[in-house]
Amino acid sequence: MVVSHEFEPKILGFLCNWCCYAGADLAGVSRYQYPTNIRVIRVMCSGRVDPKFIFRAFAKGIDGVLIGGCWLGECHYATEGNREALEMTKRCKKLMERIGLNPERLRIEWVSASEGIRFAEIVTNFTKQLKEMGPIGVGEGKDLEQLKIDLEAAESYINKKLISYYIDPDKCKACMICLRKCPVEAITGGKNQIHVIDQEKCIGCGICFQSCPPRFGAVTRIPAEPVPPPIPEEARTIAREGEEKKINKEN
Repeated sequence: MVVSHEFEPKILGFLCNWCCYAGADLAGVSRYQYPTNIRVIRVMCSGRVDPKFIFRAFAKGIDGVLIGGCWLGECHYATEGNREALEMTKRCKKLMERIGLNPERLRIEWVSASEGIRFAEIVTNFTKQLKEMGPIGVGEGKDLEQLKIDLEAAESYINKKLISYYIDPDKCKACMICLRKCPVEAITGGKNQIHVIDQEKCIGCGICFQSCPPRFGAVTRIPAEPVPPPIPEEARTIAREGEEKKINKEN
C-alpha cells in the first residue's frame, strides 16, 4: 500500500520585536489555532531584515518567507524601518520574478501587539497558499540546482544594488559626523571639505544616512539606481562666510 503524504511547506518568519513578535506571542498565549509550519526569528525592527537572509533562506529549501512588522506610521524607531522593509520586499519580489521564482513566496504583513488573531490568520492563509504552490522550485518547474545558483547570484546582486547612499555636495556642511561614524571608512573628507562616499567600500548599512543632522539632510538614499559621480577633489573645499569676507578684504 502506497501512503501519500501531504506537502507541508516550511516557512521562515522575521518578526519585529515590538509588534508582530508580540502579536505572535499573544496568539500562543490565547491559544489561537494556526499551522505549525512557521519558524520564527525575532528582529528588533523589520527594517533590519537583510535581503541576503531572504535569498539564503530560499536557497536552503525554505518554501516561504514572512516579514512581520509594525503598522506603517507606528514604527518604534525614527528611521521608520518598516517602510524600508516594504521597499526592500518589493525589490526582492521583482528579482524573484526575474529568476523564475514565484514572488508570492515572499510576504510582508503588519501586525500590532494586540492582534494575535490576525497573526494566526496570516500564517494559516500563507500556509494554505504555499501548499497550493508546491515545494520551492518544484512548483515553478525549475531545476533545484539551477535555482540554487540563481538564488546565490540574486543574493550577491541585491546586496550591491538594492540601496546606495550619496552625499549631496550642495548640502554637505563638512561636519564630519558621518565620516567618523562610518564603520568601513568609506567616506572621505575633512574640515571644510565636502564629504564623498566611496561606492566600492560602502556596504549600504545606512549609518551615514541616520547620523547626518536633519537640518542638513545631505545624505540621500538611492534605491537600485546609478549614483551620481563624485565631484572633483579641487571642487570639494567649502568656503565659509567669514573666510569669504577675509579673502575679499585681502583682494
